[in-house]
Amino acid sequence: MTATIALVDDDRNILTSVSITLQAEGFVTRLYSDGETALKALIDNPPDIAILDIKMPRMDGLELLRRLREKSMVPVIFLTSKDDELDEALGLAMGADDYISKPFSQRLLIARIRAILRRAEGSQGGSGSEEPTAETSLIRGRLAMDTARHRVSWAGAPVTLTVTEFLILETLAQRPGIVKTRNQLMDAAYHDDIYVDDRTIDSHIKRVRRKFRQVDPTFDAIETLYGAGYRFSEE
Repeated sequence: MTATIALVDDDRNILTSVSITLQAEGFVTRLYSDGETALKALIDNPPDIAILDIKMPRMDGLELLRRLREKSMVPVIFLTSKDDELDEALGLAMGADDYISKPFSQRLLIARIRAILRRAEGSQGGSGSEEPTAETSLIRGRLAMDTARHRVSWAGAPVTLTVTEFLILETLAQRPGIVKTRNQLMDAAYHDDIYVDDRTIDSHIKRVRRKFRQVDPTFDAIETLYGAGYRFSEE
């Protein structure tokens, strides 16, 4: 099935050039020049991936993502200004899957899009009608993960994760007690030799913890070992 990519940017030159490139790669594109218009469309008819510019009038990309995450977990790539580390960190903390700094290579953007699509397909393998099996279920104490349906629960309470967050948690939970370095978690969540720096993984971990603590304020199953990485604690 052809993937649909939503582009949200107030720069019409970027919308046009990126759209032409994506269509040449076989993607279907939807274009929006402001966040307010895009929000309703992204919720009512979710694309496979949304690419959001951060700096837009009326509703910027961060606010758009915040409101989108109240209704949808569609994968999101942020376009940020070259030196806007704060925007990048905020975007990741709010649930973005990836970010690319402007000016950017369209070849890099396509690589990131394809990587997210593969991650989404891998984490949601199987049809929605399938029942969890030993091969698709991961149980670790109060944590339950259904890899076929991309579902997570803690002590029976559902926890909604993005594709990236799901893959990071799955990697940690597969081997409780074993420390995973940031590089190992990057490899699990970002395939195809796509580089992301340490703060990207740290931001995702912080958001995963925050989501679990919304259902259990005492959640402490993901441990930080400073200078080493992270591990899922054995209960």
